[in-house]
Amino acid sequence: MNASLFLVAVRRGCMQTFRRPQLVPPAASSMVQCCLQSTRPVAAARLPYRVKVSAGKRYAWCACGHSKKQPFCDGAHKTKAQGLMPLRFIPEKDCTVWLCGCKYTNNPPYCDGTHKQDFIVSAPLHEQTDS
Repeated sequence: MNASLFLVAVRRGCMQTFRRPQLVPPAASSMVQCCLQSTRPVAAARLPYRVKVSAGKRYAWCACGHSKKQPFCDGAHKTKAQGLMPLRFIPEKDCTVWLCGCKYTNNPPYCDGTHKQDFIVSAPLHEQTDS
């Protein structure tokens, strides 16, 4: 806002700008979304999570990327990505596994190396918020 518009606005007792908001067109070929209420996952991490799992224990892998307890679900999909559900699995034996962090694996919940592809490497990571 230039100085003359600012002074007029202050004299009138308001602090409004009368310009239209600038619209930014979405990226045409973006495969990873970082918006709320999406039906596509957001990238929580660019690398997989190394996790020790116990035989017979039930786990819920976060498929949306919004969980604050990555790589596991904390229920964030209920408000932020209602079209996505966690993947529940029960390991057959005690072992260490690599769980996908980018959320685009073709072998969920396990990492298949998809995070090495350009659309993940160049994508912004999802930032956790307190809301």
